[in-house]
Amino acid sequence: MPHHPKSLSINQVLICGAAIVTVSMGIRHGFGLWLQPITQDQNWSRETFAFAIAIQNLVWGFSGIFAGMLADRFGAFRVIVAGALLYALGLYGMAHATSALGFSLTAGVLIGMAQAGTTYAIIYGVIGRNISANRRSWAMGIAAAAGSFGQFLMVPTEGFLIDHFGWQQALVTLAVAALLMMPLAWGLREPHFRGGAGHFREQSIMQALREAFQYRSFQLLMAGYFVCGFQVVFIGVHMPSYLKDHGLAPQVASYSLALIGLFNVFGTYASGVLGQRMQKKNILAFIYFTRAVVISIFLLVPLTPMSVYVFSAVMGLLWLSTVPPTNAAVAQIFGVAHLSMLSGFVFFSHQIGSFMGVWLGGFLYDRTGSYDIVWYIAIGLGVLASLVNLPIKEAAIIRAPLPQGA
Repeated sequence: MPHHPKSLSINQVLICGAAIVTVSMGIRHGFGLWLQPITQDQNWSRETFAFAIAIQNLVWGFSGIFAGMLADRFGAFRVIVAGALLYALGLYGMAHATSALGFSLTAGVLIGMAQAGTTYAIIYGVIGRNISANRRSWAMGIAAAAGSFGQFLMVPTEGFLIDHFGWQQALVTLAVAALLMMPLAWGLREPHFRGGAGHFREQSIMQALREAFQYRSFQLLMAGYFVCGFQVVFIGVHMPSYLKDHGLAPQVASYSLALIGLFNVFGTYASGVLGQRMQKKNILAFIYFTRAVVISIFLLVPLTPMSVYVFSAVMGLLWLSTVPPTNAAVAQIFGVAHLSMLSGFVFFSHQIGSFMGVWLGGFLYDRTGSYDIVWYIAIGLGVLASLVNLPIKEAAIIRAPLPQGA
């Protein structure tokens, strides 16, 4: 019989997990505010900055696979502590980088690794192991909403720090703030977690991976999540510059990103609640298609501060609302024993999309002087992602029973 150790309380998991995601996601959501100050001060092209952030997203996704494996095996506590240290080092290094290579290594590699150890896949693993299935999607919605609240809270704060202390000192201040995740990680130490022994596994890591990658629905979830990454990171990083290029005040960009974060609190919570009642694939298909419609309308209407704020509010409802149903679907299909690792692979697909979105934004802007092509790509991908989510089968996968004594 599998042995199930005493679980952490639901309040402890949600408070500590949500606070960690608030800090980690809150910091990274504001990176677009640094694009123009850094490129102008360092005399770099926008592509140089965009490439470093693209590397960050790619490293985040790739490192997330291994961070998930470690968290599933040894618990989340150690992984989060290491991630917080890397975050602080990366932000400090980002403030003092004097070359494009140094900027890519700090803003890209170090912070990407840090985010892998301090964001959703790791926190969702703890939720999966400690919160029952009938409340799991809701709890994931709470954690995702916390990340959104972090954006609402941190983006204006980061704008204030840049305006009053300069972009370098602002990054150093955030480096100190990142260390707050270390004491919060203590609250996610799972009792008697010894190499996963307390959580029964009927599969090895390789068996779990082989099963997932041969399963059509897992492939479709990954494809949809690629589009999510492309859209949100392109908008999050390039929106401030897009608005400034069109003559809007810098405060419009800060308020825009903050509104996305504020309304995403409601969107992610709602998608988590709906995930307990509706098929998750239908929620995802609706989100991706609606994003395509909203972006299309945004490009068609005159660009004013009010149109930006309306777009940001509606897009905020759809921003990270894909996260709870996607991860809850993975847990529902495959179980929770390897949840952080499998979520890490799905998220890697998301981050490949993020890499393409943020890098193409800078690349095509430098060559065409416009973001129009990338906006059109984001619309087309939204329609495609809506379609690929519809055939997903969410029922728990049926495995052959283990041999006697295995």
